[in-house]
Amino acid sequence: MTKEPKILVTGAAGFIGFHLSKALTASGFEVTGIDNLNSYYDVSLKESRLRILQSDPGFVFRRVDMGDTQGINKVFKEGAFTNVINLAAQAGVRHSITHPHVYIESNIRGFLNILEGCRHSRVAHLIYASSSSVYGANRKMPFSTSDPVDHPISLYAATKRSNELMAHTYSSLFGLPTTGLRFFTVYGPYGRPDMALFIFTKAILEGKPINIFNNGKMRRDFTYIDDIVESIVKLIPHVPLSSDSFDDSDPSRSFAPYRVFNIGNSNPVELMECIDILEKKLGRKAIRNYQPMQDGDVSETYSDNDLEREIGFRPNTSIEVGIDRFVDWYLAYHK
Repeated sequence: MTKEPKILVTGAAGFIGFHLSKALTASGFEVTGIDNLNSYYDVSLKESRLRILQSDPGFVFRRVDMGDTQGINKVFKEGAFTNVINLAAQAGVRHSITHPHVYIESNIRGFLNILEGCRHSRVAHLIYASSSSVYGANRKMPFSTSDPVDHPISLYAATKRSNELMAHTYSSLFGLPTTGLRFFTVYGPYGRPDMALFIFTKAILEGKPINIFNNGKMRRDFTYIDDIVESIVKLIPHVPLSSDSFDDSDPSRSFAPYRVFNIGNSNPVELMECIDILEKKLGRKAIRNYQPMQDGDVSETYSDNDLEREIGFRPNTSIEVGIDRFVDWYLAYHK
């Protein structure tokens, strides 16, 4: 008799964690969500997400910090999870330059606690968030998981790459099936206030200037949140398997039960085009303040679509549709 999936989602009050938890409970899964509700950005937004999740009887919340080893151990001991989806992390490229210790505590030590919990609980599949930032100084486009990623340009990126290496170690040593997901510029309703689309919308509505870095010469592979969630849900039953045919030229695969995928729209958009679409939707012009490139940033991101071969789905929401939905939510939420 197959055991019914019981899923732990870390970072459940975060942007992606909220939407994923909502989708999982709507599909009938039993979900336990953990989050520390830290103050990196507006806590009231996290609390709003959490109130929606807690209205569903299929969702249980535990307030736990990822770095709290005893707290995480207790969650695993009480949960008997079949699957774990680790989305909790200290986010933000530039914040990692000024607050490096926070990233080690949350993204390294916290992830180790998750790996240990999965190992000792014999979790069937760990899916965890990596980031497109691991490509760092890579110049070949589109970014592919078969490319080397040895030149990170921010500590945030370095911690995410470290997560991939840590996951491989546990897959190799303990047979823990792990799947890492490199997300590309995720946006949508209930998005993070530190992301460009949120910042631009707020500033345009308030008549304040928006900073446009690298003098506007930026392209991003904007990926709508619903596409991210559908990709993750479809990946849950795709458990990586050990393989005797090991090609060490492709770092996204292994002899161990380990995989890494990109999740992106595979359609980079010029930042200036994104702002034009925003202006049209809001009916207001942006005050554009052109700036040089920021430390730790890259001029372009572009995902391949290797994931489609695995799950038969690829992100496909256009930037016009995605921005329209985001702005509608923003106006309603801040009415």
